Amino acid sequence: MGKVRFSDRALKLAPSATLEVVAKAKQLKREGKPVISFGAGEPDFTSPPSAIRAAKAALDRGETHYTLTTGILELKEAIQAYYRDHFQLDYKTSEILVGSGAKPLLYEALASLLDPGDEVVVFAPAWVSYVEQINLCSGHPVVVDTSGNRFLPSASMLQKALTPRTVGILLNTPNNPTGAVYGKDLLEEIGEVARKNGLWIIFDEIYERLVYGEASHLNILQASPSLRDSTLIVNGVSKAYAMTGWRIGYALGPKDLIDKMASIQGHLTSNAAAVSQWASVGAMAEAEPDVEKMRKAFEERRQIMLSALLKMPLISLTKPDGAFYVFVDIRRCLGKSYRGQILSDDITLCKELLEGEFVAAVPGSAFLAPGYLRLSYANSVSDIQEGMERFERFLAEL
Repeated sequence: MGKVRFSDRALKLAPSATLEVVAKAKQLKREGKPVISFGAGEPDFTSPPSAIRAAKAALDRGETHYTLTTGILELKEAIQAYYRDHFQLDYKTSEILVGSGAKPLLYEALASLLDPGDEVVVFAPAWVSYVEQINLCSGHPVVVDTSGNRFLPSASMLQKALTPRTVGILLNTPNNPTGAVYGKDLLEEIGEVARKNGLWIIFDEIYERLVYGEASHLNILQASPSLRDSTLIVNGVSKAYAMTGWRIGYALGPKDLIDKMASIQGHLTSNAAAVSQWASVGAMAEAEPDVEKMRKAFEERRQIMLSALLKMPLISLTKPDGAFYVFVDIRRCLGKSYRGQILSDDITLCKELLEGEFVAAVPGSAFLAPGYLRLSYANSVSDIQEGMERFERFLAEL
C-alpha cells in the first residue's frame, strides 16, 4: 500500500497565530494560571438583548431549517437599510450576500476573481487570513509594507506594486492590527489608481463602527462613487454588535460577482445558520444604543492602554484611531534577554511574556510585520490595568 499524502495547498497553509495564542492562553488558564489575554479579536460584551430576543422568537416559530443560500430577505433588507442610512449607498437585495461570517465571504470573493498566478495587493501589516486565502485560491499576494508611513498606504506605493497580473486590492479600514483609519484623500487616491488600472477593490470594513476621537470612517464608494461596479464591500455583525459566535457576515457588490460568490457558497457552506440570521435582524433593527455604548467603552479602554504603554521603556507605537488594537513596536527589545532567554524575535518575546507574566499578545509576524506585537483592548478595564502592569514589569526585566 502506497504512502498517503497531503496536498501542497494544505502543507503550505500557515495556522492562525491569533487562534494559537488564544488556545495557549486558555490552556494555561485551565491549569489555574492567572492569564490575561490581549490576543482575541472579539468584544467581551454579551450580544445585544434585541439579538437574543429575535433568536428566541425565531426558535419559537420553528425557524430551524435551510434558508435561501444568499440569506433571508428580512436580513438582506436590514443590511440594505443600514447602508442607505449610514453611507447613502443604495443596493438591491440581489446585490447582497449573507454568509457564515466575513471570512468565508472574503474567500468566496477571491475564488470568484482569481486564476492561478493572479496578483492581489495587500497592505501590511494585514489581517492574518488575507495572504493565506489568496494562496488557497492559487493567487499571489503582493505585500506592500506601510510601517514606515504610520501604517497608511499611498497611491505611489500601490502604483509601484502593480504588474500585468494584478487583479485587485484588499483594503481594510479601520485596520486590523494597526487601528489605522484611511481618510477621504487617501481613499480617493487609491480609488483613482484602481480605476485607471481596471482593478477590483475588496473593501473590508468590519470595524467601521469602532472609531474614536476626531477620526471618522468613510466607505470607499463615498470617496469614489464611480467604482461601484468594481468594488465588493465586506462587513458583518461580529465586531459592532458583539456577535462573533453567531457567525454572520455580509457582502454588497455588483450582482454578477455576488451571484458567483453565492454559487461557491452553495457548494461550501450553504446558508448561514437560520437562527443567527434572525438574531442579526433583531440587532440591526434595535441595537444602535448598544453599539454606541460599546464604542464608548472601547474608547475609554483605548485611552487607558495608550496612557500605560506610552510610559513604558523600549517600545513605541502609532496611536490607533479605530478597531480595538494597539500595534506596539518592540524592535528595541529584540536581542535582549529575559530570565536567560534571548528574545531573538517577536514570536519568542510573546512566548516569554505569556510564560513569564501570563500575558498573551499576538506577534507582529502573524500580520506580516515582524518586530511588533498586537494588544487588544477588548477586555475589562481591570484586566487592561493589571495586564499593562505585568507588561511593564516584563520590559523592566530585559
